[in-house]
Amino acid sequence: MAVAAKYSAQDIENKWYSHWMENGYFHSEVNDKEPYAIVIPPPNVTGVLHMGHMLNNTIQDVLIRRARLKGYNACWVPGTDHASIATEAKVVAKLKSEGIDKNSLTREDFLEHAWEWTHKHGGIILDQLKKLGASCDWERTKFTMDDDMSASVIKVFVDLYKKGHVYRGYRMVNWDPQAKTTLSDEEVIHIEKQGNLYYLNYEIEGSDESLTIATTRPETILGDTAICINPNDERFTHLKGKKAIVPICNRVIPIIEDEYVDLEFGTGCLKVTPAHDENDKMLGDKHNLEVIDILNDDATLNEHGLHFQGKDRFVVRKEIVAELKELGVLDKIEQHTNKIGTSERTGAVIEPKLSDQWFLKMKELAQPALDSVLEKDIKLVPEKFINTYRHWMENVRDWNISRQLWWGHQIPAYYYGSGKEDFVVAESAEEALQLAKEKSGNAALKATDLIQDADALDTWFSSWLWPISVFNGILEPDNDEINYYYPTKDLVTAPEILFFWVARMIIAGYESVSYTHLTLPTTPYV
Repeated sequence: MAVAAKYSAQDIENKWYSHWMENGYFHSEVNDKEPYAIVIPPPNVTGVLHMGHMLNNTIQDVLIRRARLKGYNACWVPGTDHASIATEAKVVAKLKSEGIDKNSLTREDFLEHAWEWTHKHGGIILDQLKKLGASCDWERTKFTMDDDMSASVIKVFVDLYKKGHVYRGYRMVNWDPQAKTTLSDEEVIHIEKQGNLYYLNYEIEGSDESLTIATTRPETILGDTAICINPNDERFTHLKGKKAIVPICNRVIPIIEDEYVDLEFGTGCLKVTPAHDENDKMLGDKHNLEVIDILNDDATLNEHGLHFQGKDRFVVRKEIVAELKELGVLDKIEQHTNKIGTSERTGAVIEPKLSDQWFLKMKELAQPALDSVLEKDIKLVPEKFINTYRHWMENVRDWNISRQLWWGHQIPAYYYGSGKEDFVVAESAEEALQLAKEKSGNAALKATDLIQDADALDTWFSSWLWPISVFNGILEPDNDEINYYYPTKDLVTAPEILFFWVARMIIAGYESVSYTHLTLPTTPYV
């Protein structure tokens, strides 16, 4: 045959990749060889390849091909993540462009649009990987919303709830007013921005004296319920036990004492707004202060915002500063550099918000995963990330796992009454009805009396099970594949999701021993 004058990548690569696929060269089945398994960090189903994906998957391909050459039974599992926030945002934007408001749809109608979007865009990134020549076991391709994957997520949630690790609580959360959902701490990006420090005068009740406080968020004064001074600050000794008057709303609030106040920052005294700052909430709980939430879910002011009601928080900031100036209580404005929390997905400025949410207790679950890395049973490469990992895990907080979204795994909690404890958690509606009858003592309860929790689970709650659930290790804990391929040998991923994903997968691995009866630890590399 004649040799072409020019190399045609399209002809040559398509020919040989098709040959490899047709002959199943990338497919792996359980056999007597030593396994070498890698799971792909599942990219968002709506995404396309970027340079990070290119590098990451090239490294994985090198590792998996090397393993094949060394005689291992190599298995590289591909797949995609449903990406709750990102996908829902895209679907909402698409609907809006068509003149459809999400709120005018039922959940079922919206999910039809979401699935349509997913089917249209979901295969793009996988097809791009094939174009790169990635030697994934494509017969094993998984999606985090596949029926078996979803069933695994629900089973784990119910199991953790029964063990007392999952609970519902009224806590301060990170609120994304654009997506109208909570975010985990790890989904909040802190960006340094130039802002202002506003110095405001609060009148002292029954006197001509005033007290100056400094704040970066003057609009929140409408939610103030106390002013706090340090008991060791001699400047304010004469104010102990007195009360102050909040400008504009004229609310009379107590002056409280707490050593939490930094004597050196600002004016040495602090306005306390328990509904809009986590540290203020701590002070509020400690001193039994009233909680006044001034914001709607979209970060406009509610009825507590007085004549600013319905206006956006940043519009109000400008208007309230002008009014404070007009009232003669704005002492001065100084430029101030501050770190602002923003949503990783939407870029919106995060609001601290008190909300009823579902949480996963992490301290106990995280300990085996911390020990395994410190003892180098699981190795991080390069080792410099061990310190970062240790810091995260030693300071781990309970994980807010609920999201106010429709696209995702709906939380399997069912409400049957008006009380806070009038709910049950179950893997199916049928099981929930039986449990609700037993818990309530009402044998006459019907399926229509139960309402499933509207929230979806955090996307990471499915992806932390990824290396187990792709081998069906949750639903069938003793199947041949989970016992053969898991734990996987290597993982290649970005350092910024070391806690987001990697740490949580390790945690899930140790917790899942109860499902799989596997012996851990092992020695994968990250």
